[in-house]
Amino acid sequence: MDFDKLNEMDWRSNLINSEAEIAHLLREARRIAVLGIKPESHGMQPAYYVPQYMRNAGYEIIPVPVYYPEVNELMGAKVYRDLRDVPGEIDMVNVFRRPQDIPKHTDEILEAKPRSVWIQSGLRNDDVAEILAKAGIKVVQDLCVMVEHRALIGRR
Repeated sequence: MDFDKLNEMDWRSNLINSEAEIAHLLREARRIAVLGIKPESHGMQPAYYVPQYMRNAGYEIIPVPVYYPEVNELMGAKVYRDLRDVPGEIDMVNVFRRPQDIPKHTDEILEAKPRSVWIQSGLRNDDVAEILAKAGIKVVQDLCVMVEHRALIGRR
């Protein structure tokens, strides 16, 4: 057996794109850390209303804004400035960062050890996705977690 091919296939299985795999991720997740979340003053932007939707759908949202140093709480939850500072397990990291900014967070994500990373619609970074997938983290790219939840799960 060709072990290089087996290893290549193994990590690629962590790149999630089928409806069944996406639905499974959404059903299994309870705690979602939102990297790049925005405050209510930006309520018309996806980095605010998507996490708000997910909170209203029953998920615990852990805010990890990149900017807004004056904000200490979002959506009724304590703000963390680094994923490594979030206590307890993180089921999913939902990423609202420009593709060129995602690599800055790679070590932070790896050290936080989430079960999955969801890079929002219109965003992707294949190099970071590969690193995360090789570390055993499930990765979704270029899809909106809110849209997929509505389509596959609905309200819990």
